[in-house]
Amino acid sequence: MLDGLQRLLERHLGDTQPNWDNRRPWCRLLAFCREKRYAELMKPIIIGAGRGKRLEHLTDQIPKTMVPILGRPMLESILTALAAGGFERSDTVYICGYKGEVIRAAYPELSYVENEDWANNNILLSLMCARQHLLEGFVSSYADIVYRSEAIARLMDSPHDITLVCDTDWRRRYQDRSQHPENDAEKLRAEGDRIIELSRHIPADQASGEFIGVMRLTAAGAARFVDAFDQAAEVYSNQPVFRDGRSFQKAYLIDLLQHMIESGESLHCLPMHGGYMEIDTTEDAACAERWWG
Repeated sequence: MLDGLQRLLERHLGDTQPNWDNRRPWCRLLAFCREKRYAELMKPIIIGAGRGKRLEHLTDQIPKTMVPILGRPMLESILTALAAGGFERSDTVYICGYKGEVIRAAYPELSYVENEDWANNNILLSLMCARQHLLEGFVSSYADIVYRSEAIARLMDSPHDITLVCDTDWRRRYQDRSQHPENDAEKLRAEGDRIIELSRHIPADQASGEFIGVMRLTAAGAARFVDAFDQAAEVYSNQPVFRDGRSFQKAYLIDLLQHMIESGESLHCLPMHGGYMEIDTTEDAACAERWWG
């Protein structure tokens, strides 16, 4: 329906000029149609192929995203948050690997992409298994996190092509984390809302926040992201090191994002004060109730 209305308005208005007084209501309607159609094309993508070894026995029979936190699987909390951005479960693409059949059985309404080499690669290459779903724009989320729905609702209003959600109250959770110290956090530094550095090596007292693993890329931002990936793959795929001693095969998402920053790309952050948890270890799972409260 929106497609048909958009085409009708575009034929009627031609080259739309928002300041044409006699056409302004129609221009507003056309802008609405374009915005809604854009939102319909954007895909939510959950990156969840890995096992989560540090969750130990909790992932012996199920993938990490199915570990119950706050009374329900983490995946259920993520899908609830995505719904706040207008995404239906049927819109959602899940990148699976370890114990993927468990998720497929529990959530048949999702679409699935398989990372067949999940044991040998990492988050960046896992995301690129869903390459065909990226180019109209996407919202991506790690699978081993819990966060407030507000994060997605606000993220969808970002005016920027590449926006990362960060937690500014992140250090509070690390007071109890002996198995996952602050130097493991995916920290960022920002000037205003523009990210100038994204790295685990940023000193904690200099960090603006922790990247929570949720980001939104418009179609334009996604095109630049994919292009940056292709260029980096061409140079580094056969090299022993891409960044921080890691090969391209084992690269994290933040490795490519920092590579883009150093190449002059503009990345922006959306700050949240708390309302986020990463569940990476059995210790994290035990602390979840206290952290959330």
